[in-house]
Amino acid sequence: MQKPLLFISSLLLSFAAFAQQSPFILPLRQQAEVQDAWLENRMQTVLPEIMRRTGIDMWIVAAREYNEDPVIETMLPATWLAARRRTVLIMYDRGEDEGIEYLAVARYDVGTTFKKAWEPEQEPNQWQRVADIIAEKQPNKIGINKSEHFALADGLTAAEYDSFLKVLPKAQQQKLSSAAMLAIGWLETRSPEEMVVYEQICRIAHNIIAEGFSENVIQLGVTTTDDIVWWYRERIKSLKLDTWFHPTVDIQRADPESFDHLRTFSKRPELQTIMPGDLLHVDFGITYLGLNTDTQQHAYVLKPEETAVPDYLVAAFEKGNRLQDILTDAFETGRTGNEILKAAREQAEKEGIEGTIYTHPIGYHGHAAGPAIGMWDNQGEVPHTGDYPLYPNTAFSIELNAAVQIDEWDKKIRIMLEEEAFFDGQKVRYMDGRQKKILPIPRKHDHLGN
Repeated sequence: MQKPLLFISSLLLSFAAFAQQSPFILPLRQQAEVQDAWLENRMQTVLPEIMRRTGIDMWIVAAREYNEDPVIETMLPATWLAARRRTVLIMYDRGEDEGIEYLAVARYDVGTTFKKAWEPEQEPNQWQRVADIIAEKQPNKIGINKSEHFALADGLTAAEYDSFLKVLPKAQQQKLSSAAMLAIGWLETRSPEEMVVYEQICRIAHNIIAEGFSENVIQLGVTTTDDIVWWYRERIKSLKLDTWFHPTVDIQRADPESFDHLRTFSKRPELQTIMPGDLLHVDFGITYLGLNTDTQQHAYVLKPEETAVPDYLVAAFEKGNRLQDILTDAFETGRTGNEILKAAREQAEKEGIEGTIYTHPIGYHGHAAGPAIGMWDNQGEVPHTGDYPLYPNTAFSIELNAAVQIDEWDKKIRIMLEEEAFFDGQKVRYMDGRQKKILPIPRKHDHLGN
């Protein structure tokens, strides 16, 4: 365990050295080494705690090639990219003294953690071998990834489940239970090693956004919102990063068009040419080292006579920041997503802020495992996922908008913000800060004047 963690520590120092410049993006080989070291460490630190918290002493995670369970994707070696044939992973808790036993019912070891526990020449039926291991270990509660309400915990396919039941004795079938709470806990919990680097991942995302919202990319009167979207896609690829969704860029301006939620999320105009006086908005995310970002920020295109973002937009933006504060102040260990939403909305109403909150967990997935805190089309109670409680050491995209009347434009606009944050059990901190000021385009030179 020591060598991988020491290796990570040295890499983290290199990240810190570049923090004030451009964060260092590791070559692919080193990325794989870091991810595998993180996984090995998480298996020894994160998993035992969550298995005991949920009372599951055997967890079976299975998938066939290219039909991956969302959980198994987070447990495979970085160089695998997909399950091989059928891959069955078994985690058996022998107690605090002996710890977790990791078995792979596969033709070979799965990484350095899961040891091969199947000889096809002796037992051709792979699921029968799983049943034999259960008979040997005699667990009290067997978790499988079946869930009606949590998609990320529902990775065991119907055919695989049926094949498993055919060979599992009735007495053992009585021990089967949904591993939904275990799967969510595994996926949502961030380790200290991950969090050091996650800050840098967010900084990379912030830097790309700022570059796209600049004169390096935008030629006023020519560049369209779609041009910027594809520039972001190309920029991500050029940095050897990935994205988990297609970015969007849109415009609010002094025209009769309303900027309602339906237009924002599903009926956005594809081509809008960027002009002075436009308020730009981007929704953008990257994937690096198996972790995701999801960020929304604003930029304003200065008119020729303007030297700064107009005061009325500055004031509107401050309401968006205040709504963020109201939401994160409501974070409390054990509160459900619905309870957090209710508390935040009540406080926002007291302060006269017309806000909509739709915050989600972030991590291994963009819309990740954990409590849903509102939906853009549901500001009441979100069934099931909204009833899940808040745990420490979890990460969130603080996503929301504040609708603000702009008299100068004779309309309401929406300040739409989204930033990555970490909850340590006591407080929320933004991983790489949050946008506090609208980006001006162009960036004025301080040494120039009239």
